[in-house]
Amino acid sequence: MAGVWQQQVFALDAKYNAHRAPNHPNFRTLYIRRRSQLLREYAKGEDTVLRKQYIKIRSQLLQQRYGLSFDQSSLRSRSARSSSRISESPESSRLQQESIMSEQGIVVPTKQAEASRAIVGGTTIAENYAFVGVHHIFDQHTAAVTVLKFANNDRSHLCCASFDGTVSICNVTATPPCVEVILRGHKKAVTDCDWSVSNDLMVSCSLDGTLCLWHVATQKCLRVVKDQMGSEMLSCLFQPANNNMVVAGNSRGMMEVLNVSTGIYPRGGSSKLGGKVLGLAFDSSGQMLWAGNDKGVIVSFLFELATGRLSKCRRIVVAENCPITCISWRAWISREARDPTLLVNCAANVVCLFRVVDKEGSLQLRRKFSIRHKNYLVRSTFCPIMSFRQGACVVTGSEDSCVYFFDIERDGKACVNKLQGHASPVLGVSFNYDESLLATSDYQGLVIIWEREKRPGSEKCRGNPS
Repeated sequence: MAGVWQQQVFALDAKYNAHRAPNHPNFRTLYIRRRSQLLREYAKGEDTVLRKQYIKIRSQLLQQRYGLSFDQSSLRSRSARSSSRISESPESSRLQQESIMSEQGIVVPTKQAEASRAIVGGTTIAENYAFVGVHHIFDQHTAAVTVLKFANNDRSHLCCASFDGTVSICNVTATPPCVEVILRGHKKAVTDCDWSVSNDLMVSCSLDGTLCLWHVATQKCLRVVKDQMGSEMLSCLFQPANNNMVVAGNSRGMMEVLNVSTGIYPRGGSSKLGGKVLGLAFDSSGQMLWAGNDKGVIVSFLFELATGRLSKCRRIVVAENCPITCISWRAWISREARDPTLLVNCAANVVCLFRVVDKEGSLQLRRKFSIRHKNYLVRSTFCPIMSFRQGACVVTGSEDSCVYFFDIERDGKACVNKLQGHASPVLGVSFNYDESLLATSDYQGLVIIWEREKRPGSEKCRGNPS
């Protein structure tokens, strides 16, 4: 991992940054950005005794000035407590102790994948994902930012959904990066959002029991639809083959299909899942849907494109009473391994990788990765162009305030990079389409845009924006 001690210094400053000039938030953002720049420019190299001693002394000085305890062990493992703590069941304990690998073997391309290596100039997976520099920091939100999504096939536009009841759209490649608009239409926390395929529309849902349809260009709310059961709405997703349709999940365990053009819930478009529906994922055809709830259950559904009807197919218990907070689908991980795959965050301190084994959405557990995750809506994502490389990465947030990069091919230590810039649990993660920038968000509402460490010839590895 590159720049471990620099990241520890940055994490230390981020912890105390809220106490610097509390009446001048612009200064706080400028300070932490400048701090990151200085670390990159003047502090390159491996760890030394002197640099570790510097971190220790700086920690003591900051503690004396602001009166907060923040030792080095807390840099590596911090976990905030929640008032709505999830109970730990025997099933979750069993999941922690037992291997959930369903079979032995390599999931992604072998080391003989010369074509994949040639595309990225022969660099290692760790070098490809050496995100160490801070490109920009956004702090427009006053509460947790739980969902981040870059627009489809777009390098620049990032959507942030926050518990402060707003949705913001940022341009991260502008000079300087800026917040283009803050969408205000919900009365309570925004729990999810999604872009349409063409990025002209956006949908968001909220604890106020409404779903809003936004026109991105005019920044206007085109339609507000109430949940048909009057419940809190927790998740929403455009139907990829028909953007007139949106699927939403509510706090009473119902899956609901909504025609956003008419504001009507079509007949047959509702199905009972149980619990609270926290995570949704479609396959690319839009005919298969997976939903996860706060009971640790994932259910697959068949979606009829013509009518919007949902048909329940398969049910799998990942970890009893441990919420499924995020589901991501990927058609194929590499040129040599084309099995459809689900990436799942489960609040049993694991990120799970599943293989989709049939046309009814049945899942076969392939791999798990350990992170800190028990209380919050932690999310993960596939790296978007990993299929062109030897090896494949996924990225996840964690309640220890770190961002983890896992190589799903490695049999041993899978973590190839760890970012330590947040001072509270990291909830949202999102790549832009060419992987040049990574966005991460935390429980305090801070959004950090990370940029890849530039290497000679690296620009040849990325596609140019259209």
